[in-house]
Amino acid sequence: MPQPAPSHPARSGAAAALGAPAIAMGVSFLAFGAAVAAAGLGLAWALGASLLVYGMAGQLVLLQAGPSGAAAALGATAANARFLPMALAIAPWLGPSGARRWLALPFIAITPWAAAMRMLPGLPPAARLPWFLGFALVSWMVAGLATAAGFLAAPLLDAPLLAALLFANPLYFALLLAAELRLPASRRAILAGIAAAPLALLLPPAWGLLAAGLAGGTLAFLWGRRG
Repeated sequence: MPQPAPSHPARSGAAAALGAPAIAMGVSFLAFGAAVAAAGLGLAWALGASLLVYGMAGQLVLLQAGPSGAAAALGATAANARFLPMALAIAPWLGPSGARRWLALPFIAITPWAAAMRMLPGLPPAARLPWFLGFALVSWMVAGLATAAGFLAAPLLDAPLLAALLFANPLYFALLLAAELRLPASRRAILAGIAAAPLALLLPPAWGLLAAGLAGGTLAFLWGRRG
C-alpha cells in the first residue's frame, strides 16, 4: 500500500543516501581513486572514470586495460551491461511515464537501484522520481568526492587495505539481498548467482562478470517459471 508522500521527496531521498549507502560507496570509490594514483594516471582520469562510467566493475576493467583505447571502452561497457536489465526493472517504478524519467538514466547504479527498488513501490507515483534523483545525485557526488580523496590519500593506503575497501559496496549490496531472503524470488536469485559466480573467475575480466550475471539471471528466471 502506498505511503503518504513526503513533503519534500527529493530531500528525503538525499537524506536516505547519507547513511550506510554513502559509507559503502565512499570507501569503494576512495579505494578506486588510490588505485588510479598508484597506476600513474591523473586525477582527471580518476574523476572521469568514476562520474561517467559510474560502475565499479567497468571502472576496474578500464583501469586494468589502461591506454588500450577501444578495447578498454568495450570491456568497460561489457562489464557494466548489467545496468540495462536494472534500468528496465526500475523504469515502471519511476512515476508517470514521460521524458522526465530519462533524468534517472545516468544515475542507475547498484546502490541507488537497490535502495530505489525497496523504497519506490511504497511511494505515491508523483514522489518516486524526485526521491530517486535526490538519492542518486547525493550518491554520485559521494562517488566523485571519495575518488578525489582516495587519489590524494594514495600514499597512505597499502594494497591489502585497498583491496578490502573495494569490496565494501558489494558487501553492502549483498546484505541488502540477505534481508530479502524471506522472499522466494530473492532466494532463487541469490542461489543462482552463487552457482554462476565461478564464471567470473574462469573467463577474462571484461566478460566474466557479464557471463556470470547472464547465466545466474537466466537460471533464476527459469527456476521461477518452473516453480
